[in-house]
Amino acid sequence: MFDGSNILVTGGTGSFGKRFIKTLLERHRPNRIVVYSRDELKQFEMSNQAPFAAAGGTLRYFLGDVRDLPRLTRAMEGIDVVVHAAALKQVPAAEYNPFEAVKTNIIGGQNVIDACLAGKVKRVIALSTDKAAAPINLYGATKLCSDKLFVAANNYRGARDIRFSVVRYGNVLGSRGSVVPFFLQRRESGVLPVTDERMTRFSITLQQGVDFVLDCFSRMRGGELFVPKIPSYRILDVARAIAPECRTETVGIRPGEKLHEEMITDTDSLNTVEFDDYYVILPSTPLWDVDEFCATSGRQPGQRVPFGFRYNSGDNPHFLSVDELRALTAGELHA
Repeated sequence: MFDGSNILVTGGTGSFGKRFIKTLLERHRPNRIVVYSRDELKQFEMSNQAPFAAAGGTLRYFLGDVRDLPRLTRAMEGIDVVVHAAALKQVPAAEYNPFEAVKTNIIGGQNVIDACLAGKVKRVIALSTDKAAAPINLYGATKLCSDKLFVAANNYRGARDIRFSVVRYGNVLGSRGSVVPFFLQRRESGVLPVTDERMTRFSITLQQGVDFVLDCFSRMRGGELFVPKIPSYRILDVARAIAPECRTETVGIRPGEKLHEEMITDTDSLNTVEFDDYYVILPSTPLWDVDEFCATSGRQPGQRVPFGFRYNSGDNPHFLSVDELRALTAGELHA
């Protein structure tokens, strides 16, 4: 799918976008990769970093905002595959600037869909977040809306050979704005602020997220919401892994924050299929044969989850140990 293809990544200079493009260059031979983002400095810095500097004409840096439909449409010319990773994702910033998040995450998402339909794009995956399941903050609500837009886009694709799907996963260890670099910054002070000692989160490394998205491109039929099976962590264990010499100080949950995150709600269980290493939330509008999909889309046949099932970081059967967290955070920060 990727060899000889033209690929566009919105948010291409972000943590995920850069790792995704780096992986494509290492494993495949794409004809062209368009890095679509709005920050010229980040594009300049990326173009001078290895392995991007050695990619030559394969990489094209396209300044633009997903809020700008004409610019997106121009960028999509000749594109075969799209990964939509651009978003405003900081929860407190979205709470304080709600319509800015709406313009980027919802209107921007619809613009990506419209630009893909106007071109000759064949495969589109949009990145989601665990905060989009039963959202209590604006960021999660905008991403839930975006998820619905991308799934519903399959309903009106007409005769076009195009498929839209969504990938949802949890916090990325070591990504910008995450707890790991924050704790590292505060380590010298001797005190690590934690919002609540009971807090848990899902955990995935940047490379695991990239690999899962690549796998989903080969699985997708259009309309699926893919959820990987990943471990959880306790916030106190992250603190112990990064700075065991520091004491912790409870500062209280921030606006729009949950104690535990979930990626599949009990209501979603009505339309969820479990495979060996991932789940799929099926589209509400039937688009293909579900029984045949279950039989052929995993190493083992998929099974519908029981009613009332939920996938929650607080009761996840797999929690990372302090030693595992220490190894993972060290690996990601030096990747």
